[in-house]
Amino acid sequence: MHDFTTLLIQVGALLFLLGLLGRLGRRIGLSPIPLYLLAGLVLGHGGVLELHASEEFFAIGAEIGVILLLLMLGLEYSADELVGNLRAAAPAGVLDAVLNALPGAAFALLLGWGWVAAVVLGGITWISSSGVIAKILSDLGRLGNRETPVVLSVLVVEDLAMAFYLPLVTALLAGVGLVKGGVALGVAVLTVVVVLVVALRYGDLVSRAMSADHPESLLLGVLGLTLLVAGVAAKLQVSAAVGAFLVGIALSGPVAHHATELLTPLRDLFAAVFFVFFGLATDPRHIPPVLLPAVLLALVTTATKTATGYLAARRVGITEPGRWRAGLTLTPRGEFSIVIAGLAVSAGSGSPKLAALAATYVLITVVTGPVLARLPDATWFRRWSRQRAATQQAGSAAPDRP
Repeated sequence: MHDFTTLLIQVGALLFLLGLLGRLGRRIGLSPIPLYLLAGLVLGHGGVLELHASEEFFAIGAEIGVILLLLMLGLEYSADELVGNLRAAAPAGVLDAVLNALPGAAFALLLGWGWVAAVVLGGITWISSSGVIAKILSDLGRLGNRETPVVLSVLVVEDLAMAFYLPLVTALLAGVGLVKGGVALGVAVLTVVVVLVVALRYGDLVSRAMSADHPESLLLGVLGLTLLVAGVAAKLQVSAAVGAFLVGIALSGPVAHHATELLTPLRDLFAAVFFVFFGLATDPRHIPPVLLPAVLLALVTTATKTATGYLAARRVGITEPGRWRAGLTLTPRGEFSIVIAGLAVSAGSGSPKLAALAATYVLITVVTGPVLARLPDATWFRRWSRQRAATQQAGSAAPDRP
């Protein structure tokens, strides 16, 4: 009973604090994400006050938060839109991998950590945080923007790539043979294909199995199905986030509309838990030794990720402000980067500083990402982007000199 009452006190106090921080962030025009993270740092391992009793609760809540964030994103789009966006985003996905994985891999090799650590750090710098970006798009009211499908397409390509990368890197870290590694990868590919086929061909059946007229039944059905699919996907070494996203894609019509209304408060609650847990799990004492390398890596990969989103948006005809919004929104890294680093640490591979570097790097990008995403909305930035677009248009219209 003592442990349970301590849990209630810690969870209640922290949630109340998050509510105050969220209100403060909106009053000063700042996304609450950095404030949630800083609260976690202060109250987590090595912080001012460690909340041991509630750690397991926030760990589970953080996993549910990512799942709900991706489910809600999936509910915004149909299966046909997903396929069309994936086809359009394939070149951007290749560019994304080249521009953002290579800096991390090169960094690990320069530090003398070996090629296995290079593969790991390349994955850490490659993948944007779907959870953080979903929250940014929601906070800034950009879910209906023209560039948002481009952002989501890049995220989906990355998440699907993770379905293949994670089992491959797990086999690589474990030192298993080619046959076992190939089997793990084959299971991941088959799982993704099956889930995609179900979402595309049988989405109407899934929607008809649930009633939009009964909120309680709809809430339980959608939430239960999402957690079930996410759990099966994770069990098969495929991203739980991909499973949740595809469940959202499979639901359509009134079911999707009412499910969005019912799940929005739950998403906001568990999304806040996800961000604060990330801070709770990071020991601030490990940050100073790797701060400079992490800052340098963050600067380089923020530029490359911004270029990725900018070029992807330009390719489909988005105007100049939308290109910058797409690029800057993609800069945060998060849940997948931590998962990849955790695999390396548990396998005993790479430098002991790899986990600290990954945590510090992710923390920098997660704190700066929401701030950078707001830049295109600033008056001076809009003025600058319009002038830049006008200059480019004038230059392209000028006749060639003989």
